[in-house]
Amino acid sequence: MKTSLTAAVLAGPIVLALSACSQNKPNTEVLRPVRAVEVRYGNATETDRYAGTVRARHEVDQAFRVGGKVMQRLIEVGQTVHEGDVLAVLDDTDYRLAEEAARNQLIAAKAQAAQAESDRKRLESLKTDGSVSASDDEHAQSGAVRSQASADAETRQLELARNRLRYTVLRASQSGVVTAVQFEVGQVVAEGQAVVSISNENEPEIVVDVPEDNLAAFKTATFRASLASAPAEKFDVALRELAPQAAQQTRTYRARLKPVVARELPLGATASVIVEHPLGDSSTAEIPASSLTQSNGQPAVWVVHRTKTEPAGTVELTRVAVRGYRNDQVLIVGPAAGELVVTAGVQKMAPGLHVALAVAPPNATVAARTANTQVAEAAP
Repeated sequence: MKTSLTAAVLAGPIVLALSACSQNKPNTEVLRPVRAVEVRYGNATETDRYAGTVRARHEVDQAFRVGGKVMQRLIEVGQTVHEGDVLAVLDDTDYRLAEEAARNQLIAAKAQAAQAESDRKRLESLKTDGSVSASDDEHAQSGAVRSQASADAETRQLELARNRLRYTVLRASQSGVVTAVQFEVGQVVAEGQAVVSISNENEPEIVVDVPEDNLAAFKTATFRASLASAPAEKFDVALRELAPQAAQQTRTYRARLKPVVARELPLGATASVIVEHPLGDSSTAEIPASSLTQSNGQPAVWVVHRTKTEPAGTVELTRVAVRGYRNDQVLIVGPAAGELVVTAGVQKMAPGLHVALAVAPPNATVAARTANTQVAEAAP
């Protein structure tokens, strides 16, 4: 009995002392951790992507200058040819007959011209003694002129017949690679019908089609390109030609871009052109799209006002103006440069809320932009 009473008496002061200590201990506020990125302004650029095809700057569609039946085809697609090489041959039977007929007509015309000239000279010698009238002399002279003119005309007809006979052999007008063959042996082709395409491999270009609404930005942009066979190998290209008129069917403008540094490109290969152009004249800041929220229906972000002693601060909702979007980034104008913007958990923020900062690295925005660009360029 005495022992229990003594223990109770001793325990009382201890409990009171502990209660006093507990009441005097200050309450520690648990801050909500947030991720934030620093606002940095700069001249933003927009990146577009176009699919194109490698073509030769100089490409010739060749055709026979006469019509006829194809007897020989001496080339295949992909074959390299040199200027003057024989590509195909037509049946020349009719053209040989025409050449022979023109030759015979020339022989007859020359004989007639010689006879007329002989008659003229004979009458001219008789004119001195009055045996030939002036009228007969004039007829003889005009007959000689007509006969000579007819002989000259037949000479030109023979030349034309020989040319048409020569045109039955199609020769390469330039050196290059055969990119298309549109005829077969036995086929009858018309005069001027394109049958072979020859491209010069030494000056390759990339051809893309530009929509009308992107035309103005395309003219002032910078360009890089890559091939589908080597997407990681990018090279600079320059705009060489932009069509002044839209294509009738697609309503797009054809652009031709050449490599800044001469290089070999396989003709017909698929290429990707990356176009970068300034996004307006004003300076903008790029932040993650997850930072964006709304205030009375207007775009806004949560800005963290930092304290000087601790990596913490209070948040404030600030309206912004959106200038554009780029993958998972958004271009804004509004917060002062150097301010911190909350990038995650914006739906749990409230005005004046104390938060603990987990600030992104100073180059987080640039790193995010680089990563997004790499992802975009690697996309098919």
